[in-house]
Amino acid sequence: MTTLDRTDLELLAALSDEPRATVVALADRLGLSRNTVQARMTRLERGGVFLSFQRSISSTALGFPLEAVVSVGVRQSELPRIISEIARIPEVVQGHGLSGQVDLLIRVACRDARHLFDTDARILAVEGVERTETSLVMGEVIPYRLGGLMELARRDA
Repeated sequence: MTTLDRTDLELLAALSDEPRATVVALADRLGLSRNTVQARMTRLERGGVFLSFQRSISSTALGFPLEAVVSVGVRQSELPRIISEIARIPEVVQGHGLSGQVDLLIRVACRDARHLFDTDARILAVEGVERTETSLVMGEVIPYRLGGLMELARRDA
């Protein structure tokens, strides 16, 4: 992981404000040379700072309006294989490994309740999955955000 200085944090804040900004636009905004911005962007990318360049797409727009989170309990000794098998289920859009009572938290997108039931059954059918508990997503109330953390990091830098 790359250590971030004040200039890196300003660059990340500018990208957060305008994700589609060009290197030239970022350089103008930050008062830096284009080469400096490009070099820093490359270093940040190589350092694992950027999680994804994939554009976020609405599952609803694709015809999968019903979202749910599935809490999954597994046999710990088989976790890597179980994760691999669950990742092959197309309705699985995200997954997190957790500590505590729940081993995996899986986010799925489905067409309707029947499709969700079938998807949950496929997760439960994976050898080593011991239990699942499914909760419907009623709406996103706090979107994924890092603005507050970036402000704290900039203040501390």
